[in-house]
Amino acid sequence: MTRQPDPKVAKQWKTVLSPYWGGDTRRSVMQVITSAVPFFVLWYAAYRSLEVSYWLTLALAIPAGGFLIRLFIIQHDCGHGSFFKSQRMANALGSVIGVLTLTPYAYWRKTHAHHHAHSGDLDFRGFGDVDTFTVREYLAMTRFRRLRYRIHRNPFILFGIGALFHFIVKHRYPWDIPHSWKGAWRSVWLTNLALVGVVAVMWNLIGWQALLLVELPVMVVTTSLGVWLFYVQHQFEDAYWHDHEDWDYFDAGLHGSSHLVLPAWFQWITGSIGLHHVHHLSARIPNYKLQQCVDENPELQTANKITTWTSLKTLSLALWDEDKHKLVGFREVKAAQRAS
Repeated sequence: MTRQPDPKVAKQWKTVLSPYWGGDTRRSVMQVITSAVPFFVLWYAAYRSLEVSYWLTLALAIPAGGFLIRLFIIQHDCGHGSFFKSQRMANALGSVIGVLTLTPYAYWRKTHAHHHAHSGDLDFRGFGDVDTFTVREYLAMTRFRRLRYRIHRNPFILFGIGALFHFIVKHRYPWDIPHSWKGAWRSVWLTNLALVGVVAVMWNLIGWQALLLVELPVMVVTTSLGVWLFYVQHQFEDAYWHDHEDWDYFDAGLHGSSHLVLPAWFQWITGSIGLHHVHHLSARIPNYKLQQCVDENPELQTANKITTWTSLKTLSLALWDEDKHKLVGFREVKAAQRAS
């Protein structure tokens, strides 16, 4: 059950955020064009570069993966109903992009809505977030479960093998969602069917070797960058985690989501998703209005700021310390055990 925010607080935030709600059709269409066209051009260039040098192919996979991230952000905004005035149009576009990103649109939309409704709530973990246990939960685990969790939180697994597995394998059959989510399951099967068709056509046109040699590095870039972005937006030392009875939607949005400060070009390619605190305060704001919203409202400039450099420090964090009210690393927990 989702806790309802204080009506007065909700009204105050609505006054601040509502002027930015809703998509601008012209800007949305232009964003689709400036994201899709470069992606397909770069993908084709990567394919043709196989005749020159595979190092060139790998180099081209990096910007191609960046533009695929940008397309994912459009899919993301479609799921929130913030990209087009017509939700039918948004759903159609989101479903098409979902084939490119290997992410079933309705399935992702459902789990991501759960994430927004319960981000930072210790009693509602499990869907649409990075698995995070508390110190007490970790210490109560068996050695095998501790080892499994430590492997899962290893950056090489989390942003590498695990990220690829999540998008390529788990999205084909998300075993952890209820069978009663019929719309989500329909989305999974339709996306899988579309992928079979796309792979069959591409296999016939360029061969499976060329398809794999181009698509795999593109997906490595996209999945690694995507998981890293999502990770640093919620996994930082002074993040927000509370038991459900003490949890507040707006506090979770403002203090449990970071303001990831990126170079202008990087913010553009990632659809300003680094302004994540604003996005969690109101998912009805499209990505291209987030920066304006921050610039015009000083109360939104006080969120936890993280840079690409300081984000490296968050990689060692893995457990929520209920007593210190902050995320800590395995070493810190082990040192505390020895001291006691």
